[in-house]
Amino acid sequence: MVTWFAGLFYLPRLYVYHAATDDAVSSERFKVMERKLYYGIMTPGAVLTVASGLILWLVYGVSGPWLHAKLGFVVALIVYHLWCGRLLAAFQADRNRHAHVWYRWFNEVPTVILIVIVVLVVVKPF
Repeated sequence: MVTWFAGLFYLPRLYVYHAATDDAVSSERFKVMERKLYYGIMTPGAVLTVASGLILWLVYGVSGPWLHAKLGFVVALIVYHLWCGRLLAAFQADRNRHAHVWYRWFNEVPTVILIVIVVLVVVKPF
């Protein structure tokens, strides 16, 4: 989970810098970094996180109404992860349509979701 979140926090930050760059050498360097982070770290981290969660849920019987809310936020993170992949493809093809300020706001989404998930798991409000 930590590996996945590290990627979810860092990849959009790379997008901020990539969107602000104006030289080809830096752009190509960011493309390599983004691709390696997405496919080498984030995606395996996401798969292991989801697999671990499924094991806790299905094998060990962890459950409760709070879990349904948490699963909804995990699905939102998966959608965010896939959206990062679409943005990666746009950068790889030199078709980025967003300014660095947009990516600064986009970068905050996983932080908010992580806070909500931690509260749900620790407090179990329902």
